[in-house]
Amino acid sequence: MATDLHELLRSLRVWDPKVTDLPSFEPATAPATPLPLFAEWFAAAVAAGQTEPHTMSLATSDESGLPDVRIVMLHGADADGWSFASHAGSRKGRHLAARPYAALGFYWPVLGRQVRVRGPVTAAPSGDAQGDLHARSTGALAAALTGRQSEVLPSLDDLARASQSAWERASREPEAPVPSWTLYRLRAEEVEFFQGDERRRHVRLRYRREEEQDGEEWSRELLWP
Repeated sequence: MATDLHELLRSLRVWDPKVTDLPSFEPATAPATPLPLFAEWFAAAVAAGQTEPHTMSLATSDESGLPDVRIVMLHGADADGWSFASHAGSRKGRHLAARPYAALGFYWPVLGRQVRVRGPVTAAPSGDAQGDLHARSTGALAAALTGRQSEVLPSLDDLARASQSAWERASREPEAPVPSWTLYRLRAEEVEFFQGDERRRHVRLRYRREEEQDGEEWSRELLWP
């Protein structure tokens, strides 16, 4: 029997109280800058048992301005920006070369929380990219060595052969260089924190970077749900 998609969608509920704990969020006590709050919320998601809390949506656009989005992993978040990695020749890499601006989206349903980040993107020095890659697993290195990301794949057999060769090299050479591997850093201009509420009185706090003569400041404002 065919699935009735609309009926299935209507049967679903958000934030089932059996598996979701919606904590309170008081924006007045939030820190002056977004990074400490992000670290606090990320740690809370990990503690609450959120599956793969370090995964995030990455939105980019091509030369014509057409958008694209995919799920990637967060590699770090510090004063240099929110970091992720890919091959320079991948679709996202080509997009960022043409339009070096992106948006990130985190969703932690176990707490009913979202974080949205957007800003300009730059490529880190090659040494940082290689160091980041080699600090990860053998599988991560093997995937990077397989290469040709986003290119047309003739068959799954071709992938199996290339992957097997890459795994063997990664195991044999754990410091094998991958010149196309790029660590990208998004310097946030805007960060929004969303806390869900069971009565739909969602709390949204937006930080916006304000450039000053003697440095930078962050403004804060509440948004209607």
